[in-house]
Amino acid sequence: MSERARTATPAPVTDRLTLSTSLHAEPAAERGDTSAVRIWLWSVAALVFLMVIVGGAVRLTESGLAITEWKPITGILPPLSHAAWLAEFEKYKQIPQYRELFPDMDLGRFQAIYTWEWGHRLLGRLIGFAFAIPLVFFWVGGRLPAGSRPKLLGILALGALQGAVGWWMVASGLSGRIEVAQERLAIHLLLASVTLAAIVWNATGLERNTEARTSAPPRLRVIAASLLALVLVQIGLGGLVAGLRAGLTYNTWPLMDGYFVPPLDHLIVLSPWWANLFDNITTVQFAHRVTAYCVLALGILQVIAVKRATGRGPAYRRAHIVFGLIFLQVIAGITTLLLVVPISVALIHQALAMLVLIAATMHLRQLSAEAHAARFMPSSFS
Repeated sequence: MSERARTATPAPVTDRLTLSTSLHAEPAAERGDTSAVRIWLWSVAALVFLMVIVGGAVRLTESGLAITEWKPITGILPPLSHAAWLAEFEKYKQIPQYRELFPDMDLGRFQAIYTWEWGHRLLGRLIGFAFAIPLVFFWVGGRLPAGSRPKLLGILALGALQGAVGWWMVASGLSGRIEVAQERLAIHLLLASVTLAAIVWNATGLERNTEARTSAPPRLRVIAASLLALVLVQIGLGGLVAGLRAGLTYNTWPLMDGYFVPPLDHLIVLSPWWANLFDNITTVQFAHRVTAYCVLALGILQVIAVKRATGRGPAYRRAHIVFGLIFLQVIAGITTLLLVVPISVALIHQALAMLVLIAATMHLRQLSAEAHAARFMPSSFS
């Protein structure tokens, strides 16, 4: 071969790829380097978890109506002088809750409930910043995995909606009633739970699982999805129970006023009939109990189904964790009821509900990932 022909020969493909890579570095997300994004998402999930627990404390301490105005910007600062505290206290005295429930409240007691509600709102703002600022940073830096941007924007929108729903809930208790509307409280709690589940879903999808994966039959994903949906229903019912203070009645178990199933004329006393699902204390507490039994039964079914389908692998261990948390949650719920809703036990009950939600979400996400991996796994090697 002549010298001219040798110089015209193109460089090997591998050399060209190496040169291209050196000139155009891949974004971190394209190389699979998502550890920073994963840590960020799990950190925000932890803050949302804390937010739900603080929200429970706000409800149990009757603090939710202490701040009678919604000031997203100026409301960041609490009252900074005695005169400012007195002004806020005067605003609280204008609502029915003060006049009918706490007419003998002093300034010190007001400051205590105000601080709970102010901390709850401040934490909400912190979560917004903790999500939005890193999102911009990772987006601009090309660190977000392919296809994740619409999902993360959706989570950001859920967070913004949560703030609006929170004020919509508080506004329901400022006139005409002495507490927030229980259905709005349930929506507020459900929206927080959906937001938490969405963050956990995306964070779990970025996990690098080095264990051998077994293809999960579709029925396992159906069971896991059904369980997750039922957990969300149960959380919504828990919001109704909290809003109606239904935990302060029927403080026996497993019977309610001597009945395992209350008489129909106790369950349906309001018209239209569906109003009992939201406003009848007996119906709401009974629905909460029955749904808990269903969640527990479905958790047991999931363990059995996973063991039969995949053996004692990662999916079986995850199913056991989900069931274990459900069992603890049932025990905490019964204890909360029998002790007539002490704040510490009630908060444990609420925290366990969020842990069940997280575990169920992670399990379903991992099953989906395993099915996807198995679909594209080569059956043979040449």
